[in-house]
Amino acid sequence: MKKTIRLSLIAASVLALTACNQEAKKEQADVKLDTVEQQQAYGIGASVGNFLNKDLADKSELGIELDQALLIRGFEDALADKAQIDEEKIRELLTTLDTTVRTKQEEKAKVESEKSKEAGVKYLADNAKKEGVTVTESGLQYEVLSESDGEKPVATDVVKVHYKGTLLDGTEFDSSYARNEPTTFPLNRVIAGWTEGLQLMPVGSKYKFTIPSELAYGDRDLGKIPANSTLVFEVELLEIQADADAATEE
Repeated sequence: MKKTIRLSLIAASVLALTACNQEAKKEQADVKLDTVEQQQAYGIGASVGNFLNKDLADKSELGIELDQALLIRGFEDALADKAQIDEEKIRELLTTLDTTVRTKQEEKAKVESEKSKEAGVKYLADNAKKEGVTVTESGLQYEVLSESDGEKPVATDVVKVHYKGTLLDGTEFDSSYARNEPTTFPLNRVIAGWTEGLQLMPVGSKYKFTIPSELAYGDRDLGKIPANSTLVFEVELLEIQADADAATEE
């Protein structure tokens, strides 16, 4: 089913390219978008065009360059029932292309993962030397931004926090501040760096945590968070609500 959808998207995208090629010689005034139906038709064309642009750009980044003229020619030949490659061979070629794309994506991810790991090791070493930074036995690093004399949570507690998470280059990947809404969670059901770090914090305090990848998401690639990423969090502990077991029973 997924392969059928993929082939349909490719066909639709090539159709969009063909239409664009044919209409390029016409005046822009020929395009009429007066009715909803005209706008919808144009919207479909723009949508598949955007899909193809992104798809080709993604493949280009992987070193796979596809000839747009041949894409258009193949579509036109198929419409005229004059395709020079039969359907079975086309399926074989596209399957091979999919395999090549996946292989190159995995290779790229591996390289980026190694870069993230090396960058994290260096950052942690440099950060550990800064005044005010404490390194725990696990390798977690923390800095007290503001201290309070409130109660400290234990691993089985449910806590309410405000936080901001960034990569080492400062890219923000998540923030409860941006959502203008604190987050509540069982402390023993988050990444290890959080479970350990928040137990050091009295309620009302704000800490900065630098969390090695092995105490965060490890070698998992989460999109916004590349594999082997060392993460930086600013966390404000607002409240201890209950222990996690009690919260689950409720």
